[in-house]
Amino acid sequence: MANTKRQLFQKRRMRVRSKLRKVNAGRVRLSVHRSNKNISVQLIDDVQGVTLASASTLEKDLGVVGKNNVEAATKVGAAIAERAKKAGVEEAYFDRGGFLFHGKVKALADAAREGGLKI
Repeated sequence: MANTKRQLFQKRRMRVRSKLRKVNAGRVRLSVHRSNKNISVQLIDDVQGVTLASASTLEKDLGVVGKNNVEAATKVGAAIAERAKKAGVEEAYFDRGGFLFHGKVKALADAAREGGLKI
């Protein structure tokens, strides 16, 4: 019984998330989603079930609308770090989902760290 790419991705995503939940109870989650055209990130409080802040390449004020490259990921990472400070969040755990921690996802994480967010 062969699994589709989507099923394998979902499996990998849930495996990563469940491992992180065990270790980082009570902390805010920095969740990344990357599509072919855009990249977005959210700060999520799983205890209350609310999104505290978000950033995406779909926002016109970032100047990277519709782009999905390392430069755009860096701008989104800096934006989420700034918005996290406004929301009163100093540290979070990084949920890469089913994506590899490399390229755009790594650039986003590094920019968020440089912006002052402890990941």
